[in-house]
Amino acid sequence: MPLIPIIMPQLGESIAEATVVNIRTQVGDLVNSESDILDVETNKAVMSVNVPCSGKIASLTAEVGHSYPVGTALGALEVTAEDAQRHGNSATPAPEPEVEIPAGKTNDATVKKEDIQVAPTVRGLPVPAKAQGASFISPRLKARMLELGLRASDLSGIPGSGSGGRVTVDDLEKYLAGLSKNRTTPASRMRIAVADAMRRSWTRPLATVGLYVNLDPLLAHRKISQPKPGPTLYVIRALAVALGEDSIAAGRLVGANIIHPNSIDIGFAVEAADGVLVPVIRNVDQVALKDLVEEYSRLVELARSRRLPPDTFENSAATVTNFGTFGLTWATPIPLPEQSLLLGLGAGRKAPHWDEEIEDFLPITEAELTLSFDHRVIDGGAAGKLLTRVASLLITPEAL
Repeated sequence: MPLIPIIMPQLGESIAEATVVNIRTQVGDLVNSESDILDVETNKAVMSVNVPCSGKIASLTAEVGHSYPVGTALGALEVTAEDAQRHGNSATPAPEPEVEIPAGKTNDATVKKEDIQVAPTVRGLPVPAKAQGASFISPRLKARMLELGLRASDLSGIPGSGSGGRVTVDDLEKYLAGLSKNRTTPASRMRIAVADAMRRSWTRPLATVGLYVNLDPLLAHRKISQPKPGPTLYVIRALAVALGEDSIAAGRLVGANIIHPNSIDIGFAVEAADGVLVPVIRNVDQVALKDLVEEYSRLVELARSRRLPPDTFENSAATVTNFGTFGLTWATPIPLPEQSLLLGLGAGRKAPHWDEEIEDFLPITEAELTLSFDHRVIDGGAAGKLLTRVASLLITPEAL
């Protein structure tokens, strides 16, 4: 019977590769399009790989713990002639990913597998501000950095002895020799992905404004609501309503134009193992608060288990983070590279509030709202107006 390849699928717009973490089937198993063949991990979630049609597993070349680029053949499926014609009848493996041979090695059969390093997916990361010596990297230093899997920003902590304070290969080797005496743990894929996103975000001029908001109306409304939204969901809905009234603050500057979002889709930060995931709720400005509770809870559980589908963590207009869950009252979180806004909610605390009617202080529960924004898109005044509008919506929660 003819064979068709089992292909590493495109698991999201920004996903170029994935690591196999579990193999669910064996050669000879009968499967269909609903069967989960493999579990793979990207830098955002753990997802399943399926086959395009029914058939029998003829071969599995994928190995647990190995990363494969999108489009790589992970095995072959034995199918009928009709299905082979419909889905393609070639089981020829996709080209192997580009590899680099470390200095001193030759590209022959004597090169061991552990000596070969897969070329990094992301190159040319921006140089952080005040990174002495990282403004120029010699070809020799670049080659050594590629061999070690280092980035330009990793040079920021190295004092350079070269011309103009540039970092030399000898400087790098001495620095690494010193680090070898320290305790070291490998960074997870998610941690590396978060670091890359923050580097790209920090190339923009970012600013933060803050405002106190009275949470008592929100807490009273939540007490009588069924189902009960969490404080974060109130903030998500309030931000969406405010952006629905004027979406320019959520725009992105591309060349000489500000690109407005097509819909008010809001992401929210969920703490996962060794990182943060940002699932997205779609069209939040058009859905009442009570109707968002179920979808919000579903996405939180999927994020914590790292099972978010690809269409639930991309293309959002802004993000909300509740850093108050860590007991923090103030923070300056950084927006994602593809976003211009990040709204934060601090921890609630009792504070005195002057009441004009009785001319006395009354205790209220207040929290700090912070809005981090791309200063190229909006200025502090526009950010302040947006934050004030969000606060006014939160003290009238019945309107949400």
